[in-house]
This record gives sequence, C-alpha cells and structure tokens, in this order.
Amino acid sequence: MQELDEKALLEYLTAKGAYSPKKIGASNEFTFLANRTGRPQAWKLNHQGEMESFATMPDRVLEVYHSPTGKKSIIASDFEGNEKQQFYITNDKGETVEELVISQDHFHEFGGWSPDEKKIAFASNRRHPGYFDIFVCDVETKTEQTIYETNTNCTAICWTKDGTGLIISLKVSNIDNQLHILDIASGKTRPIGNVDVPARYHSVQLQNDGAIGYLVSDEGRNTMAIASFSLNSPEEIQYLLEDEQWDIEEINLSPDETKLAYSLNQGGSSQLAVYYLKDEYEKTLESIPSGVYQSINWLNEDALLTGVTSSVIPGDIWKVEVSADQSDRLTHITPDSDIAKRWVEPELYQFTSFDGLKVPYFLYGKKHTNQPVMIYVHGGPESQIRNEYNPVIQFLASQGYAVAAPNVRGSMGYGREYVQLDDVRKRMDSVADLNHLVKDLTENHQADKDRVSIMGRSYGGFMVLAAITHYPKLWAAAVDIVGISHFRTFLENTGPWRRRLREQEYGSLENDLDFFEEIAPLNHTDKIEVPLLIFHGRNDTRVPVSEAEQLTSDLEKQNKDVELIIFDDEGHQTEKLENHILMNTKIVEFVNHYLK
Repeated sequence: MQELDEKALLEYLTAKGAYSPKKIGASNEFTFLANRTGRPQAWKLNHQGEMESFATMPDRVLEVYHSPTGKKSIIASDFEGNEKQQFYITNDKGETVEELVISQDHFHEFGGWSPDEKKIAFASNRRHPGYFDIFVCDVETKTEQTIYETNTNCTAICWTKDGTGLIISLKVSNIDNQLHILDIASGKTRPIGNVDVPARYHSVQLQNDGAIGYLVSDEGRNTMAIASFSLNSPEEIQYLLEDEQWDIEEINLSPDETKLAYSLNQGGSSQLAVYYLKDEYEKTLESIPSGVYQSINWLNEDALLTGVTSSVIPGDIWKVEVSADQSDRLTHITPDSDIAKRWVEPELYQFTSFDGLKVPYFLYGKKHTNQPVMIYVHGGPESQIRNEYNPVIQFLASQGYAVAAPNVRGSMGYGREYVQLDDVRKRMDSVADLNHLVKDLTENHQADKDRVSIMGRSYGGFMVLAAITHYPKLWAAAVDIVGISHFRTFLENTGPWRRRLREQEYGSLENDLDFFEEIAPLNHTDKIEVPLLIFHGRNDTRVPVSEAEQLTSDLEKQNKDVELIIFDDEGHQTEKLENHILMNTKIVEFVNHYLK
C-alpha cells in the first residue's frame, strides 16, 4: 500500500458525472443533471455542444420535469440533503425560477404534467407524516387541491391522455406496489393488474389515443418483464417480452408508437435494446459502452438518448442511432486524465454460501497474493452493486487493496425469489454470506486473512455492524456510514411514512421485538474487537442520527476504539464536496493505518 495521496484522492472524489437526461418537448434539446460545481444542478448543451446552466438552484437539484411542449419545467430541489423536495417552475430557457409547491416540512413527489400543461400532480404527506395523498396544482394560479386521500404511501405516476385521470401507485411493501387508474372527478379507482398477487409495476407508458398502456412487472413471475394492458379493462396484463434470468428495468415508447426501447439488467450491467411491437422481435444495441443505462428517451423515431455510467465512466449522456447501431457521446464531463487512466474495471465472480446459494460479487484491483481487502456492502437492502463508478472503490484499488463488492441474498436484480431470501427472520443469513465471502477471498484469491476490512452505507452500515458483532474475528477495521444499530430504535424513530414499508422487510415492532433484540449490534458491542469509524448526517430522515450516537456512546463507555463524525449540513446522502473530501480522506487514512 502507498501513503495517502490527498491530491489524487481529491481527483477521484471530484470526478464529474452527467445523468438523468430529459428531452425538452418536440425539439432535439435536453437537460441533464451534473455535479460539475460540487453538487447536482441542471444543465443543457448549447448549439456548440458546450454545457450551460439551466435554472441554477441554491441547493442540489434532484430532478427536472419538462411539460409536454417543453415550454415550462419543474425543478425539484431540497434543503441540506433532507430529501424534502420542493417544486419550482421555470420557462423553457430556465431563465426565471419561481416557487410553485412549497411546504418545507413535508415531502413532495412529482406526478406528471396534465396534457394541457395547466396543472401538475404530486404526492405529499401534509395531512399525516405517514400518509401520502395526491394533490393537483394549477401552475398559473398556484392553487392546490387534494384529489385523493389514502392512509398509505401513494404516488402519482402520470396523467391519462384525456386529462381526466391519473395512474397512481400504492406501496404494499418496500418492493411491491399496486397501480390504479384514478378518476379525478369521482375519486374512484380501477386496478391495473391483479391486486391479489404481490408484484412490482414500473415504467408506465401510454399510447396517445389513451387506449393501451405498457409497463414492466413481475406479476406471477420471478423476473420483471414487459407487459401491455387496456385502459378499458386494465385488470389483466399481457406479457410481451420476458427474460427468465434477468430483470427488464425501464421502457420508453417511441414517438410513432411502433417500438419500445428497454434496458435489461444482466448481473449488474445494462443491455440496451428495442422491441418492435408489430413484428414482435427485439434488436440489441451493442455500440454503446458497457455500463448502467438510465433515463431512456427517444430523441426522434430512430435515436435514443440515455445516461451511461460504468466503473470507468463517472457519467455521460449518449445518443444511439437505432437502425445503424451507432453511438455518440454527447457530454464530456470528466476529461481524460492520469487519474482516469488508473480506473479499473472489476471482474465478476460468485461464491457458494453456507446453504449452497451462489452469491455474485465484483472484485476490483486484484493484483497479487496476500493483498489487503476491503469488502464494500451496498444499502437498501433491496439494492444492488452495479457496474458504476465508485470513487472510493477506485481509490482503494489504486492504493493496493482488492475491493470485493457483493450482492448478498436480498439484493435486487436477480429475481423476486432472491430478493426475499433475507426477509424478517432470515436477516442474518445475508450476514452469513459475508462470512463465506471472506472464506472465498482468502481461499480462492489468496487475500491476506489478517487484513480484511469492511464498510457500508445505510443498510450496508447495519451489515457492517452485524458482521463485526457476529463474526468478530474476521475483520481488521470497519466503517459504518449512516447505519442502523438497532432495528427497534430505527423503526421507532424513522419517518412514519417509511415505518410500515420497512416493517414488511425487517419485521414489525408488534411481532418481532424479540428478534430485533437478538440480532441488534447495539446489544452485542462487547464482541466488537476491531476499530470502528462512523459517519452520519444530522438531517437524516431515513436513518436517524441517534442510531450512530447510541452506538458510539456504548462503545466509548467500554473504551473501545471508535470515532463518530456527524455532518450538521447533510442528510442520508453526503452531497457537499467538502464533506466528501473529509469523509473519504478519513476512511482511507483509517484503513491504511490498521491494515498496514
């Protein structure tokens, strides 16, 4: 391992990325988000192909939503990372920004522009902290009206083409949802699909005549597939295209309504393809670089626009000509540099866990025997480590570490059966996966068994704490970022809108307190033998900062090696560059110190 190169670390952390492209009306122009100034803002390209600002905001921009003609746009922004989106309206040039939907103490989720561009729909928990109702706002008068109340987490997806209804989503669990067609005038709803079958429904697309819709779902299946439905009789969906192994993630209907562009999640990397509806065949597009694709747009009948990120691409916007299968990189956010030349692509492996389950993982920076190892655990838990740029992983690999990033049981991307393997009282099976990952790394990759460290964020932080309390002999150092130290206190103190959904995954305060006490890292701190570094945001609305404070206090009373750093101006995510620099400098210095 090398001594910490702070200048190099800064270059890794400040690698800029562009993502979330959004086409503006019928033009070939588009906006996108980029962290060029240190926090995400909205940008567009001028006629010379150069970046120019689009409606700069004082805090981070979470998303941009253009009206159908592109003459108006909604800017979603929050305050100090608290994730409470507020909506601002601007014109097609982003020249003037006005407040539109503002209630600083509440969350807002955008639900689409009306076809006539006079209104927007949104969801908010204004009536009750744990309930999200549907509202409509007149963008001229800025008057708001509640049109649908429900004692659950409800969001609007889009308007029907005649403007009389909305397609809304009701969360059933942390992964499952139901779709319904809401008639605005009467308040009556009709379900899309079979509501008696637990399922996911995403990426809704409607034909212009308002008669047929398309979506992706796993209703009655293990993996997500493309299906169609009729708005006159939406209860039955018809599958059009499916893959038995991998999830289809996102679809977008072409302007002439003859094709569906879609992305397929193949073990953490995306495949981009087009499905021809009339002829019922698909065309895979190979010219785009390997990585993860999101926000697929049709620029015209033969050109797609999408954001691309990979282990060696922090994020750029690409255009793909479908018929010729030719791709062009439209943005160059991070120029080629000496640092960029050091970025490494991972190898994809799998190990066999305690019960014979095959568990996949990415391995970065494997060079020689007796290497020190960092295990990087994702959050969620229904998330997935993917082939995306991660500055800390890349920097650790450059410093001589092998970095293993597993998708333990409970991860998304491998079908419904896999994602449910860690539910409720099967929670510790995923922690046991980490134990067997260490065995695989030491036995099959000759990693140094005395120099294995672990880090994770959010639920990944819980995995770190569970690993060092239940398998204390495995680790040389540990890093917990906004992690959960006790599911009971987490559920008691997290936002009410999240509690019911999280209880579907973790277990409930009513039925599973005994299990929470049994597995809680906070109850097993006496077993911790490794130095622990903890980070948390004061404004975290997902995992309260009390989770870090109670753990640190307990360890300090035992004179254990622990350090807690709280960012007063951050929430669940770390957004500000200066905090990124401080956190990741501390992490690298920490593991260098204990693994040398």
